[in-house]
Order: sequence, then C-alpha cells, then structure tokens
Amino acid sequence: MGAIRTPRDKWIEEGLRALAAGGPEAVRVEVLAQALGVSKGGFYGYFRNRAALLEEMLDTWGRGVSEDVIERIERDGGDARERLGRLFDFVGSSETHVTSAGVELAIRDWARRDESVARCLRRADNRRMDYLRELYGAFCPDEGDIEARCLITFSLRIGDHLIAADNGPRSRTEVLAAVRERLLS
Repeated sequence: MGAIRTPRDKWIEEGLRALAAGGPEAVRVEVLAQALGVSKGGFYGYFRNRAALLEEMLDTWGRGVSEDVIERIERDGGDARERLGRLFDFVGSSETHVTSAGVELAIRDWARRDESVARCLRRADNRRMDYLRELYGAFCPDEGDIEARCLITFSLRIGDHLIAADNGPRSRTEVLAAVRERLLS
C-alpha cells in the first residue's frame, strides 16, 4: 500500500495560514511541508513551483470570499433583507482559512506591491460590491443610498477588525446591531 498524499487543498489552506501570519514571503514550501508534517516532495505533485501555489491561493481566496459566500447566502432564498441578514451573520461569524480577517488584510497589503494581486483583489471586491448593490437595490429606490449602504457594509467587513476604539456606553455587538438595523431599514 502506497503512502497517502497530502491533498492539494491542504497545501493551499496551509499557504493561506502562512500568508495571514507573515505575508507572501512566509509562504515557503519547506515551511508548509513542516507545518503539514510531510516532505516537500508531495508539493511538486500538485504545483510547478511556489508561484503556482501563490496563484492557486489567490484564486481560492477570490472564489471563497465572493462566489462561495454568495452561493451560500442564496441557497436559502428569501427576500433581499433576509439574505442581507444572513450575509451579515455569516460574515460576522465565519472565519475559515479563506475568509479570515488575517488573510483579507494580508492580501490587501500584498496587493499594494503586486499588480496581479491587486487585479485579483479588485475582481473580488467588485463582485462583493455588485452583490450588495443587487440586494440593497431590491428595496432602496435611490442609487446614492444604495452606494452609501454598500460602502458602509463593505467598509465594516474590512475595517471592523482594525478599529480598537471603545464604543462609549455600548458594546461593539450592540453598535453593530444598530448599524445593521439602519442598513436594513
């Protein structure tokens, strides 16, 4: 019986963890193999080189934060407000190797130095904003209001992890619930 190969998605998952922890420079075949408890030889059965892994990681992230999330939200149907509510709940509670704030921030930082990463980021951000426009557009008649709600929603997704300020007499959870209520009204 031959040895069981480490699945391709495990290499990508570990690569995303390394990216979140230390940026693209931290994504090294030897380090990933050690974290997975395997030899690096299995890596080359899936990827030509490190650059191919980085490309797969970006593709996985782009799909994971846009199409996969949208499919999940759409699966249960409902009107636009119900779907937005599910989206808020999912994004606020689901931290996977793809959707974690650490990966999101690492990719945004990387995109500042690499145009191909910036293009991937732009595609994912545009897809997420288009989906928000579709949902808000179902009950907001004013295009300016739609854009404002989309930008606030998306900014909260990206920036909430970066805000260290206190929320006055309310908890962060209470403030986010108030924001959600206003966005969905």
